[in-house]
Amino acid sequence: MVGIIGTKIGMARIIQEDGRAIPVTVVECPPNTVTQIKDGEKDGYTSLVLGYGELKKPTKTKKFRFIREVPLENDAEYKKGDIIDTKVLEGIESISVTGISKGKGFQGVIKRHNFSRGPETHGSHHHREPGSIGACAKPGRVHKGKKLPGQMGNAKITRHNIPIVHIDHSNNLVCLKGAIPGFKGCYILMKKPNNL
Repeated sequence: MVGIIGTKIGMARIIQEDGRAIPVTVVECPPNTVTQIKDGEKDGYTSLVLGYGELKKPTKTKKFRFIREVPLENDAEYKKGDIIDTKVLEGIESISVTGISKGKGFQGVIKRHNFSRGPETHGSHHHREPGSIGACAKPGRVHKGKKLPGQMGNAKITRHNIPIVHIDHSNNLVCLKGAIPGFKGCYILMKKPNNL
């Protein structure tokens, strides 16, 4: 398996024969185009560059809306211009999924880091504050990485070992078990997990 780029459609469920309902995320994966092949001699590593979403008015340097690089196995043979579709997922039980998580704006420590709130009664003014954030004169600063309020979401997230429940080759649809990062309509990169 190489990898494939798709668009997140939304969530649904698949009813099994025994009556169990499995929540799935539906990803539409139209055929991707191989735009470049990187080899070990010239680039120092081997990989494929996939293009997704052809532009209506392509320029000399940009012909696709979304371009991503996926590792290339040594025994696989591809050339520039090849088409990669959902058939590359045949026989694969689980994959890694990369997407941009939903942006949630500026959030406090309770929502962002799952802090507990302070007492609500008996004259307490400590309800949703983060609390003490550092020492006194030494070191005289706040350590890096301190959990504080700030921007939440809108970050590149990768989830590993997501099971593939169903593949519809005729409609270019892939059903993945559970939720995956990203909003409806965002681009999703699916590739082989690192531990396989």
